[in-house]
Amino acid sequence: MSIQTEFEFDLPIGYVDKEGTLHKHGTMRLATAMDEITPMNDMRVQSNEAYLVIVLLSRVITSLGSLPSVNTGIIENLFTADLNFLQAFYQQINETGKPRIAVTCPHCGKDVEVDLTALGGE
Repeated sequence: MSIQTEFEFDLPIGYVDKEGTLHKHGTMRLATAMDEITPMNDMRVQSNEAYLVIVLLSRVITSLGSLPSVNTGIIENLFTADLNFLQAFYQQINETGKPRIAVTCPHCGKDVEVDLTALGGE
């Protein structure tokens, strides 16, 4: 039996690097216990609990566009819409092991599953 440990995503807006290149497509892996424990020793997290998400995402995002690596500086400079998307994506894949959520259609009232990977960019 094999399990899926990495999930692709497309950011709603995207990260713009120093050269002006837009990076939208990325990969996030499932978090380990160590991924959630280690940031608690980070001085930035100790002085500002809200920084936890920055450190955590920088550990589990394995690729973003053509960037050679993803670090806290990149996560810090994401647009809020992208950060919110990544937080929801992280929570969903780590709670269920799949990037799908159940929602109710506001028009017909029918329950459907929505793939979060389809909610990102174009």
